[in-house]
Amino acid sequence: MEKLKYPHLFSPITLAGTLFKNRIFASPTGTAYMSSQHYPIQETNAYYERKAIGGAASVCVGDAVVCSKHGRFNNGHIVLDDPGALSSLSRLSDAITRHGAVASIELSHSGSHAHSSAREGNQLFGPMEYVTEAGHKVEAMTEEKIFEVIEQHAAAALFAKQCGFGMVTIHGGHGWLLTEFMSPVSNRRTDRWGGSPENRCRLAVEVCKAVRKAVGPAFPIEMRISGSECNPGGYDIDEGVAIAKQLDGHLDLIHVSAGSHEVWDVFTVTHPDMFLPDGVNVKYAAEIKKHVKQSAVATVGALADPALMEEIIASGQADVVEVARGLIADPDLPNKARSGIGEVNKCMRCLWCFSSHMTKGLFACSINPVIGAEIENKWEIQPAGKKKILVAGGGVGGMQAAITAAKRGHSVTLCEMSGKLGGVLNCEHDVAFKKPLTEYLERQARLLKSCGAKVILNTQVTPELARELSPDVIIASLGSRAFKPDIPGIDGANVFGAEEIYLDPGKAGGKVVILGGGLVGSELAIYLAGLGREVEIVEMAPALGDGGNRLHGLAIRLELGRKKVAVNLSVTAKEITDKGLIGTGENGDRLFEADAVIYAAGQVPLRDEADALRFSAPEFYQIGDCLAAKNIAETTRQAFYTTRDIGRF
Repeated sequence: MEKLKYPHLFSPITLAGTLFKNRIFASPTGTAYMSSQHYPIQETNAYYERKAIGGAASVCVGDAVVCSKHGRFNNGHIVLDDPGALSSLSRLSDAITRHGAVASIELSHSGSHAHSSAREGNQLFGPMEYVTEAGHKVEAMTEEKIFEVIEQHAAAALFAKQCGFGMVTIHGGHGWLLTEFMSPVSNRRTDRWGGSPENRCRLAVEVCKAVRKAVGPAFPIEMRISGSECNPGGYDIDEGVAIAKQLDGHLDLIHVSAGSHEVWDVFTVTHPDMFLPDGVNVKYAAEIKKHVKQSAVATVGALADPALMEEIIASGQADVVEVARGLIADPDLPNKARSGIGEVNKCMRCLWCFSSHMTKGLFACSINPVIGAEIENKWEIQPAGKKKILVAGGGVGGMQAAITAAKRGHSVTLCEMSGKLGGVLNCEHDVAFKKPLTEYLERQARLLKSCGAKVILNTQVTPELARELSPDVIIASLGSRAFKPDIPGIDGANVFGAEEIYLDPGKAGGKVVILGGGLVGSELAIYLAGLGREVEIVEMAPALGDGGNRLHGLAIRLELGRKKVAVNLSVTAKEITDKGLIGTGENGDRLFEADAVIYAAGQVPLRDEADALRFSAPEFYQIGDCLAAKNIAETTRQAFYTTRDIGRF
């Protein structure tokens, strides 16, 4: 094939004499699986190896600290100042490079945010002296300490090279030590390491020089910076350009990100949420690209569409696209885009991956059930016997179960009682920030058809139908129904369920009260506020619910603020009248006036409907919401592994 669909994206690039086969680099993501000595283990290797198998030109291992005593943010960081890590890190680099990708590792120092180091009783250091919110004292770095940190970066880079890594990525962004020196918010020093932009950038430049001296000229050096801090008081893109110009020529690739993961208000700018457009941070790299002469420029953030990546490279906005979540949702993105074979499973930016990593220490993805379990899925387990499988329900769980079963060679029939696959989530079809979800459902429907499963719409699975089809296995994925609160007035003409309003927002009128502050209610509030409605949320709990997705919950709270949605917590609904909702809280009763009251108070599993099918086949499995309320990630994972187990006897 002489003509590629994305010729610029798949043209090679050479950095410091190293050839990278395309312009898609796997951006650093934090490690999750570590030994007690902070060495990578087999699960760590398999996670990064899977990205190399998928065709990324470079795979970067994130969160490797240059100083384990003073620089660790958490216990999941790899240590680069322990010679004992040599063999473990060498196995990790080999897992990446043997598939043709360049293995890179991120050199990090958390500075005043080295919480794990502080908890172990070690001193925190930063540009200025202050006391953290956790009560830890940060000491201003002396010049002696600054030179020590510079040498630690150089030593770590040399050690990484000895371990077989072909590139290092210096972390100079997102609020950690090098950024703390760059930022006028955190650096108010009056010596040569503070004051002017040139002085504040001096540490980063000296780190680059020391690393170059340690690794030699024929070894690529990348540095991630924040093109703008996107935070009041922090530097903007003009100063980001000034920083990049000082770094220009001291390294090979300037990796331009944005914001800070240490400032919650801009966390979802650094890691764009679903409310932001694709490629939202490309503008920072594009501006910096205009001003640097010797170093290549990379962009990152909300990139999952190969067509957008191609346009970025072709238009000269950046030389490289860095992808993190896009390669978690689909590690095969590069190979699929190059070959044109298979659809890319595009990231929905729901932030489940990051939330799972933060709260459970596990890699996970809402729409890729294999992430975090790469070893057990490395070799396909062939079923001992082929089964005739009937899947009841064509929502997220049912489609994933049918796809997995068909790919494993079983004979699969899926019945959906409505006229369209996708289940209850189809009601969000016209919601702009849920476009990636709609695309995912449509992709799954196409994949279901292409893998050979038989799909029957407008058909409910009953015991009678099951007897007629005589399957070996029934998988019940029937979903749930909305819970309708038992309060006076709930059946009034001005009361609606969330699904009904999603399908016909015109029923909401101009002023709306949403009863329930979970994900459904909060997202509906954002949607209606975006349509110009005046919206209030009434929630009986003391906080909005996030469904276990901590970071999406953060994104929602920020978006509710931007959309000026009033949130009323610790308020119990007493009655609904034609004037609105009467609720009671610590200040007594209050009327929340509204044209429409919308209930979004949770879901009730369709267990009775599933139970009716329990003895209609020799094998029976109940998955998804008809078992218990689950999110997309939990449902997808359960459907995949339940179905993967079928046919072993």
